[in-house]
Amino acid sequence: MRYTEEEGGLLNNFAVEPKVYSSNTDGEKQQKNYLVVAGIGLLLVLGLIAVAFTIS
Repeated sequence: MRYTEEEGGLLNNFAVEPKVYSSNTDGEKQQKNYLVVAGIGLLLVLGLIAVAFTIS
């Protein structure tokens, strides 16, 4: 455990830093997936607005 001791016996604890890594993603495939999810979300929101408009 990492800690330092100050004058008077107080201890300062330091968090353990996680390892840093770079993400390896498929750029084009990931962007296409985001577009599909955004399209489905947009259709869902528009459908809910249409239902609310129809009910009122």
